[in-house]
Amino acid sequence: MTPRQNSQPASPAVPAASDSGPFLPLRTAVVLLTALVLGLVIGGLTALTGAHPATAVIAGLTAAGASTAALRNLIQ
Repeated sequence: MTPRQNSQPASPAVPAASDSGPFLPLRTAVVLLTALVLGLVIGGLTALTGAHPATAVIAGLTAAGASTAALRNLIQ
């Protein structure tokens, strides 16, 4: 028996997409996800008080933005 020859030429080594590393570092993902949750909670609680919906959105965005800076320094 003769060994089988590969009929296709060898393709050049192309690095896989997963070799380039994660899209976001874990610390950044945790900070942004926590800030998002805090913004949603504050916005939801503001909406439950009977405030105008625009006020609840602004409160949620403000809480998310302010907590991002604080969480960035807190989570190290």
